[in-house]
Amino acid sequence: MKILLLGRTGQLGAALAPALATLGEVVALDRAGLDLAKPAAIPAIVAHHRPDVIVNAAAYTAVDRAESEAELAMTINGEAPGALAEAGRRTGAALVHFSTDYVFDGTLDRPYREDDAPHPLNAYGRSKLEGERTVQASGAAALILRTSWLYGAGGVNFLETMLRLGRAREELAVVDDQRGAPTTVQVVADATAAILAQAKRDPTRFFGSKGGLCHLACRGETSWHGFASSIFEEGRRRGLAFAVRTVRPIPTSGYPTPARRPANSRLDLGRLKNRFGVEPLDWRAALGTAMDAVARRDGGGAAPRVQAG
Repeated sequence: MKILLLGRTGQLGAALAPALATLGEVVALDRAGLDLAKPAAIPAIVAHHRPDVIVNAAAYTAVDRAESEAELAMTINGEAPGALAEAGRRTGAALVHFSTDYVFDGTLDRPYREDDAPHPLNAYGRSKLEGERTVQASGAAALILRTSWLYGAGGVNFLETMLRLGRAREELAVVDDQRGAPTTVQVVADATAAILAQAKRDPTRFFGSKGGLCHLACRGETSWHGFASSIFEEGRRRGLAFAVRTVRPIPTSGYPTPARRPANSRLDLGRLKNRFGVEPLDWRAALGTAMDAVARRDGGGAAPRVQAG
């Protein structure tokens, strides 16, 4: 299988590259190789590489800045995925594209299913929803994986922000009325590779019958406050030192941002299991693995795990 991976320097792309390498040849491009802000360049680049599958991990991800850069976000997240799907359809390549829980408004009192009506609250969510629609309208063999609260050890994300602030401040205030499943890029990368492994040498045929929308996130749920508290707990278990003593829960209204966020970002994972047999880690177990990587990187070492019994 020949895989064209876009966004190789982003946190998801960096995790995908080694995971996909087990499946065949991976051609990984960064923005210099293909800038999704210039969709007109997409057909020639896809035709040049002629992959069996395109994995699009590139995106405009600055949620708050998208409120003032809505046109750019729409080009990268909305128009470019459709151009990728169309270029793949013309050359016989399937597409794996990543979307977000922010296509929903968060008003349901249960996890969102793939067939629930989307209603994004912000410009970023609207751009990602448009990307879903342009991919679907292309008629290409495509799988759209919606994920949520994505993070990893490295890059710009909630985990790294908490680590930085937790070393500098004794008290933090974190939103406690938004709920979801913190999901590591490694969980997404491993699940994507497991799905593509099932496609064997014909991903176009595979996603022609098993494509469409599918939710992919860690199991379980917490709030941003619960996530932050767990980061410090897991970090201290691994010998990491923090100045923070108190993590204070606050409502969304206590931390205003340019972009509105959904209160409920929980995603139903039934289709992922039924269609592909994939069951991701619980969010807390995935956090433990990520914190092992942080401890190795930051010199704390990974503390032995103790099992209660």
